[in-house]
Amino acid sequence: MRDLVSHLAALDPDAAATVKVIAYFDQLVEAGAGLEPIVRGAAVLAGCPARLADGEHHVRLRVEPDGRVAPAETDLDPDPAWPNAPLRADGPPALWLERPGPGGVVDAMVLERAAAAARGVLDRTRGRPAHPDPATVEAVLDPTVDEKTRLRLARRLGLGETARAVARPGGPAELAPPGAWPASLAGNAGSVARAAGLPQPTVTRSAAGSGSTSSAARAAGPSQSTVAGAAAAAGWASSAARKASSAPVAGPSQSTVAGAAAGSESSAAPTASPAHAAGLLRMTASSPAATPSHTAAVPRAGLGPVVAIRDLPASWDAARVALRFTAAGTEADPGPRVVDFADLGGLAVLADAVGPSTPPVADVEAVEKARAAAPWVLETLVAVAGAASLRAAAAALTLHHSTLQERLTHAEHLLGWPVRTPQGRLRLQLALALWRLHRNP
Repeated sequence: MRDLVSHLAALDPDAAATVKVIAYFDQLVEAGAGLEPIVRGAAVLAGCPARLADGEHHVRLRVEPDGRVAPAETDLDPDPAWPNAPLRADGPPALWLERPGPGGVVDAMVLERAAAAARGVLDRTRGRPAHPDPATVEAVLDPTVDEKTRLRLARRLGLGETARAVARPGGPAELAPPGAWPASLAGNAGSVARAAGLPQPTVTRSAAGSGSTSSAARAAGPSQSTVAGAAAAAGWASSAARKASSAPVAGPSQSTVAGAAAGSESSAAPTASPAHAAGLLRMTASSPAATPSHTAAVPRAGLGPVVAIRDLPASWDAARVALRFTAAGTEADPGPRVVDFADLGGLAVLADAVGPSTPPVADVEAVEKARAAAPWVLETLVAVAGAASLRAAAAALTLHHSTLQERLTHAEHLLGWPVRTPQGRLRLQLALALWRLHRNP
């Protein structure tokens, strides 16, 4: 091996370094090393901090490039721009090298070999997560299944007396116990919780396939309608989110599991303000979650209310309604990526009346016209619709107050009504909510 490395070093330094990486992790695996030596090896070889965060196995480990173990509990979630690797081919990123930009050949090999070694340790010491019977999960959310059968199947899935359904665009639904986040949000649980003003979450794994929206969602019991609800449902994303790409669309609907797991972060979340009340993803310029990379990392999701097991079909309907009020969090579609049905209030009624094939009202056409006129218009309108004041909106957009005033003058001309009066702002909030419902089937 030494001769090979010496020969390669003369021809291609990267190839030689890659062979050294392979040999290094092979030795760790052969020696039966644990997670800490593996993550330490990744950090030392890459010359930057390395982080392992696996929600399914409740593992968080971070090591500095000098080999010191650093506190795993950090206010910042992993940046999607960091080189990363999943522990399994179909899983989310779980191992990161904490530096921006695409990694080179050596970084890629460090991640590949370290992830494989860590996977072997977790499988050996903690076992693979169990996979449930898909038909069992589907039956729990099937409204035609009798209550006795649903309760029995829910116990088989490890659910308690209550749970909530979570819908994601085009992908599998998920079930989460009260106070827990599903696996699709686990890697970003801190960002979502801090941005939404919610308690730091525990994590669950997926359950059940998605379907179409039903009017039965209202049976899940929405909270009272408020103007703040309209504002938050219309969406309020920081200007830092405008370059964020939308979350990947999940694959075909399929049933997986529901099972509670430990929380990925333990720091206290801030108290929710009234303007958080109906969007669940209000981002501020000072929030770590407001950076483009962290915004892009949060998958779109609609949260159904926490209900008794017998009412889970209604929670599932409600989750799909909430999903329709979510946004991609991009410049073309700014707004909240995560919306809780329980906070929509009377806005939920609009979901039954408006869809992609419904003729848009004049205000929705005005929003679309304004959006097409300039790339900054929609983001500005969304910020103003959801902010507590124009100065707060300017701060969220990282604009001077006078610049925002100039933008609004132009935007009001495009819309055809003022947005700086209470009546005009409410009209804008409703127009944005309707615009989003037209876009989201």
